[in-house]
Amino acid sequence: MVGFASHAGRWMMAACVLLLAACATGPRITSDVDPSANFAQYRSFAFYSPLAIEAQGYATLTSGRIKNAARAQMEARGYVYDETSPDLWVNLNAYMQEKTDVVSMPEVDYDYYYSYRARRYVSVPYWRDRTEVYQYTEGTMNVDLVDAAQNRLVWTGVAVGRVGRATPEERAAKIDAAVADIFLRYPYRAGSGTPAVSP
Repeated sequence: MVGFASHAGRWMMAACVLLLAACATGPRITSDVDPSANFAQYRSFAFYSPLAIEAQGYATLTSGRIKNAARAQMEARGYVYDETSPDLWVNLNAYMQEKTDVVSMPEVDYDYYYSYRARRYVSVPYWRDRTEVYQYTEGTMNVDLVDAAQNRLVWTGVAVGRVGRATPEERAAKIDAAVADIFLRYPYRAGSGTPAVSP
């Protein structure tokens, strides 16, 4: 049973990483914010414990990479890392779902019949729909910012994409890029309640 749980945990982490190696346009990014939150009061952060992506009770190379990327984004916005009394908890999560795409495309085919008038075989085109079913795995990674004093979610950013294959180097680069893309939707800087950019 323990082995199964560990295997399931690794697959959940794989969704977080492999979704970043999806299509050339990258994952879809969305975000949401609590309009009643006072972002001017937030100046420090730490990681929520335990992180959702470390539900198995231990850190991995992948979770460490994601944490480093998130920390870099927070510090770039002026937030100070403070494990003792942070204003914000940063939580990271990942999961995956099996999806199905059904695509119908028109295609042309030909029937042949013998024309006694033309004294030869004649081809007659006809159209039909060809339906193809594609199975794929969709991975989701999200970054949550939680008001530590109120234990309340104040902002979340989500990346969604198809699971794909990648080398370790590609995965590392795509993790950094996806986390950066998520934080592009976070418009605040430390101690400022005025958005720097539109979310």
